[in-house]
Amino acid sequence: MYQNFKSHLETELTNIEQAGLYKNERIIVSPQGAVIRVGDGKEVLNFCANNYLGLSNHPALIEAAKKGMDTHGYGVSSVRFICGTQDIHKRLEASIAKFFGTEDTILYAACFDANGGVFEPLLNEDDAIISDSLNHASIIDGVRLCKAQRYRYANADMDDLENQLKTAQAQRFRLIVTDGVFSMDGNVAPLDKIYALAEKYNAMVMVDESHSAGVVGKTGRGVTERYNLRGKIEIITGTLGKAFGGAIGGFTTGKKEIIDLLRQRSRPYLFSNSIPPMVAAAGIRMFEMMDETNDSQDKLHENTSYFVERMIKAGFDVKPTESAICAVMLYDAKLSQDVATLLLDEGIYVIGFYFPVVPKGQARIRVQISAAHNREQLDKCIAAFTKVGKEMKVIITPNP
Repeated sequence: MYQNFKSHLETELTNIEQAGLYKNERIIVSPQGAVIRVGDGKEVLNFCANNYLGLSNHPALIEAAKKGMDTHGYGVSSVRFICGTQDIHKRLEASIAKFFGTEDTILYAACFDANGGVFEPLLNEDDAIISDSLNHASIIDGVRLCKAQRYRYANADMDDLENQLKTAQAQRFRLIVTDGVFSMDGNVAPLDKIYALAEKYNAMVMVDESHSAGVVGKTGRGVTERYNLRGKIEIITGTLGKAFGGAIGGFTTGKKEIIDLLRQRSRPYLFSNSIPPMVAAAGIRMFEMMDETNDSQDKLHENTSYFVERMIKAGFDVKPTESAICAVMLYDAKLSQDVATLLLDEGIYVIGFYFPVVPKGQARIRVQISAAHNREQLDKCIAAFTKVGKEMKVIITPNP
């Protein structure tokens, strides 16, 4: 049987490659940072990591992780309801709840697990989930595991959301689900309007803050801070793998009763180990640092505004953004890969995004800004984009 299946797989892989959609993984041989070293030993500027606050190689987090291993070991070797819960996991859950202004938190191995395990325990065929069309794959997969009625509204389209809510009045409970920041475009969900519609049509709200926590809002508390809704949203999911240190680990935080039920019935929580003690220890230290200063958020916002303004002035098509994600639109899949390759030759590490990660005909290079970038590095990136953009006829005449 496998020989036939192998032939089928080889054909599929060949078709992917010929369509210009094959994904090659580059090798990094250094810690994550604004400057990284790739497999051939060359140092390049990294503009495609989710290292928004520059914490992925921060000495304070590394030291906290080392101490966490010294005091609590390497791993817990089972799930929490069987082998017990370490105190640092509870402390991290309390830190997350305090940060977002929520009542309680539950930890997962990743936010994919948090989103995969949140819907099925809470809702059934009598209920409705109303989901933004550009929500992350983990939300889509989580919804598929749930028997609730499914509704979808066009990205950030409040008229469409209202129409779906009207239809969903036939169901018992209604949950509106949205990304806080949409990872491919960089736009922020209009949470104030979503919340108003939830109030009008008696619905609850869930927000995935993975790309917005640490980034959006004056102090980086995410879209609930951005729209003055801290503590009012029923469910928030997120990750420790982006702005919050860049390691691993996800969470759901929100209303106490929701978190209690997830501890009883959420399958990714009940059947998976929790995050390693060193990750929990570093996470606790990270939230302490965010309480101490807002310098990283201020630097990130300054860097992003500077980069976007000058890229648009250089003649690039950049989607509007309120986050640290800057989508430089190229539209053609192969062109996005070719431009990314030429930029690597210029010392700029970026990746082309194309179908199925984004819709067909919407290929782009997603530039991600970090508080770790300095002005000289931003200027070098802009200059490299401009050089390659002219060579590839992506830009011809800069904007005045």
